[in-house]
This record gives sequence, structure tokens and C-alpha cells, in this order.
Amino acid sequence: MRAMKPSAKHKGFSLLDMLLILVALAGIVLVLLPSLARSHQRSAKLSCVNNMKQVGLAFRIWAGDNGDIYPAQLSITNGGAMEWAEAGSAYGVFLVMSNELSTPKILFCPEEDNRSRIAANTFSFTPAPGSPAAPILFTATNNLSYFAGLDGDQTQPTAIITGDDHLLVGQTRPRPGLLLLATNTPVTWAKGRHKSGGNLGLADGSVYLPSANQLQSFFVSSGFATNRLAMP
Repeated sequence: MRAMKPSAKHKGFSLLDMLLILVALAGIVLVLLPSLARSHQRSAKLSCVNNMKQVGLAFRIWAGDNGDIYPAQLSITNGGAMEWAEAGSAYGVFLVMSNELSTPKILFCPEEDNRSRIAANTFSFTPAPGSPAAPILFTATNNLSYFAGLDGDQTQPTAIITGDDHLLVGQTRPRPGLLLLATNTPVTWAKGRHKSGGNLGLADGSVYLPSANQLQSFFVSSGFATNRLAMP
């Protein structure tokens, strides 16, 4: 009986084969990276839009319980934030709506470009059951990415009540505090967040994403000769 010949050994990858595979993988990564980056940017922008829609809804719910006006138009003694707002405290405006907002996470933009800021996860000094062991309290403007408009209410649907705070007035980023923005003052978005775009929330609850070139037209059509904004 003829003995069977041993089968040929399976050859492994050569160095050239490995190099070709690595080059192909690198090419795939280079092709996919821009798409992944664009997908992340779209996701962050949509998250910010969703945040601002929830903030707008909180304004409207709060107004429903307070004579159809917004926090900046009701005195602190009556549960509002007028004095805080007039002092330029965006923090105070949002704080009085803590019940309506539910979580301060929605006051923080996913593409926040100020590294000194941090997203808070609770309004309460007493952590709720099941909350993180080390809660981050909403205690100051460094937990905020959005400004608060002082003059809008439900009777003025085009008034700007909130928006991304990375404004560029003239050539300068506004300091924290009260910003008086006349309609003829040049205003645009600073570069960085949302690919140099941004979001605005109007008094009717709608959210818009004007480009840098479109931004000023929203302040012109707000219904006010001067827009008062509390900047964080």
C-alpha cells in the first residue's frame, strides 16, 4: 500500500503581505475619519438644539404658572429672577426654573469650548436616590453654555430668550454680565463651537440655527431696538 505524501505546510503571511494589509487599513481609516468627525459634529449640534428646545419649553411651562411672563420680568420676591437678570446673571434666570428644567445638563452645550466650564448634573444639594456618588451641583455660570434674554415673553414670539453664548460683538467676546446689544451693532458667532455656527431659542419655543452671516438679522427682527442679554 502506497504511503500518502504529507500535505504541504500552509504558508504564513510574508512581510510584504503584512505591509500591504497595513497600508490598506490606513487608507480605510483616512477615508472614514472625516465622515466620523462630521457625524460627531452633527450629533453634537442636534443635541444642542434638543437642549435649547427643552429650555424653551421650560420657559413656557414656568410662564404658565406665573402670569404668562418669563423669569426675568418677575421680581425675586415673587419667585422670579428680575433683579438677578438686570444684574447680568444668566445663572439666576435658569436657577428659578430648576423644577421645569429637571436637570442642568441641558444648559451645557456638547461642544462647549471653554475648558473652565463643567456640566452640572443636579440642581439639588441633596442628591436624589440613585444619583452619582459625587454630584456636580449647578452653582454658577461656569455650568452654563447659554445666555438668557431678558425681554421676551409669549406675546413676542420673535424675541430671543436664549442661545449659545459664543457671540462675537464687533471683534470681541462679551464678558459675563449684562450685554446691551443694539440692532445696528455688528454681531456674529465666534469660531469654534458648531463649526462657527450656533443656536438661538425664541420666545415662541422655536429654535433656529443661523449662520454667522444670518445671526444679526435675528436680533434686528427680535422686536427690540436693544436686546438685553445676561451672558454667562
